Amino acid sequence: MTPTSLPRAVARSLRAAIFGLALTLLASCSPQAALVSSLLPDGTVSVLLSHLEREEEGNRKRIAELEARQDWDGLAKFADDNLARDRHSADWWFVAGYAHSQAGRRQRAIECYGEMVRLAPDDMLGWSLLAQSYRDTRQPLRAVQTLNNAHLVHKGTASTYFLLGESYAELDRDLPAAAAYREAVQLNGEFAQAWFGLGRASSRLGRRDEYEKALKALERLDPVLAQKLAGLRSR
Repeated sequence: MTPTSLPRAVARSLRAAIFGLALTLLASCSPQAALVSSLLPDGTVSVLLSHLEREEEGNRKRIAELEARQDWDGLAKFADDNLARDRHSADWWFVAGYAHSQAGRRQRAIECYGEMVRLAPDDMLGWSLLAQSYRDTRQPLRAVQTLNNAHLVHKGTASTYFLLGESYAELDRDLPAAAAYREAVQLNGEFAQAWFGLGRASSRLGRRDEYEKALKALERLDPVLAQKLAGLRSR
């Protein structure tokens, strides 16, 4: 293992664990930082890298310092320096993409996450970050295409189906949006934001039974969202 490479097994197992978290921030906050915040245990890159093995402590500390200072240009340069040594590291493309996104360089973030997906197509985190980057640049159709491609190569997760539903909703396509949200809640019945999306789409489609089912779920999971969904009933 070289000093500049992230431990693949550690990063892969960690991402598998954190990706099961619901993307609860996305309905109220669309910037990509919300996606990363909800995927990482404490919303920071430093927390992700704090789980790396001790021989990577230098890299871990450097990234934590740059993130704490919100030095996104510095973090991007650090990632680029490591990518200059290993262009095939999906993990460093992830760090680079996050840094560019936080710095407002959304097109560059798209390019980085595109490389992440190319190098690690089985990693659904990369597909989700790429799709969210398209949403951030007001390209929901590209987000839909990205997520549908992801589901061709790997089984979808509650999070990816939720993102798919959100992307279809932005296109005012309630029928496929409802189908995507339905997949999300079938995979994770505690996913309040997905239940809200399903209820909203069902309301627009005139599907009373499914709307009521979503409302009942939200009354248990998130009374605030339940109240918001109930407000759609009178419209």
